Amino acid sequence: MFHINLPPYETNIIEQEGKKQIFDILRRRFVKLTPEEWVRQHFVHFLIDQKNYPAALMANEISLELNGMWRRCDSVLFRKDTSPQMIMEYKAPNVKITDQVFTQISAYNQVLRVPYLLVSNGFSHYFCEMDYKNNKAVFLPDIPLYSELQ
Repeated sequence: MFHINLPPYETNIIEQEGKKQIFDILRRRFVKLTPEEWVRQHFVHFLIDQKNYPAALMANEISLELNGMWRRCDSVLFRKDTSPQMIMEYKAPNVKITDQVFTQISAYNQVLRVPYLLVSNGFSHYFCEMDYKNNKAVFLPDIPLYSELQ
């Protein structure tokens, strides 16, 4: 599709009814190939292959109720006890990461209250640890290995 700031992986893309679809290893099915989905699939593979995040503890398109409306987190990492550990929000490469994107993921976090948030558009990646005691997000310089998470 196009180059982004993530390691390449061997994609599985098909065309169905004139539209391209990419295989989502977490949902175990083909999904519509959009620029945002391209970023999501690359990031999921990056976390699994490079940072040793267990695929079995990750899920895409997680529904949650926020202010009486249903929303979907792009991806969520769970702990072994099934409590959420990290919310991931992806944007298409042409979408700038702005305060509005952080407002969106922060709203999801009002429901899930996770220790980590991750935002990426394929070029810029932001990883932060939540400091609930001081009510702030602490941005980390790199995405940690899974074994380094709390």
